[in-house]
Amino acid sequence: MADAIFKLVYFLELVLISVIQSTATRKFRGLSTAEDHSSRLDLSLLVLSSLGMIVPLFYIFSSALDFADYHLPVWMGWLGTVFFAGAAMLLWKTHRDLGRNWTPTLAFRESHTLVTAGIYRFIRHPMSAAHLLWAIAQPLMLQNWIAGFSFLVVTLPQYLLRVDDEEEMMLKKFGEDYKKYTKQTGRLFPKLF
Repeated sequence: MADAIFKLVYFLELVLISVIQSTATRKFRGLSTAEDHSSRLDLSLLVLSSLGMIVPLFYIFSSALDFADYHLPVWMGWLGTVFFAGAAMLLWKTHRDLGRNWTPTLAFRESHTLVTAGIYRFIRHPMSAAHLLWAIAQPLMLQNWIAGFSFLVVTLPQYLLRVDDEEEMMLKKFGEDYKKYTKQTGRLFPKLF
């Protein structure tokens, strides 16, 4: 019974995240890109991350992956629900604070600015933090070795392979301002000291 509840809650939260991301995409689709730094690898990782969202849907609406189920205490499923809700809120806040500066790939818009307010006052990569929080939540909610870990399997490499390029790109564009900003903020977690 708990598995069915967590599948439903996961699906509803996934719909919420999809609405958040598609709203940002639609809102800024027409804006031109001034500098595109995305590579074939970057684009491939974006496509691959979609699989991390499709596999859970296949699991929710089919029994084909049930052979790989495992069982955790119910409280862990609820913890995953809280983490996933936190990821959705963080994604919403990230898109809101980035505004017209958001691009799905490594690129700059015309009149791109360095965003250091809102969530960016504390961390430099809140979207990556949200995706990692989501990747932790998923195996707690979808207790299946394939569907549960599918988002982590694609998100972790995407973060590890992309974050340094993004940092370098920002440093070249914003120079000393970005260097100062990196000393005040953490990549994924706020600096405490």
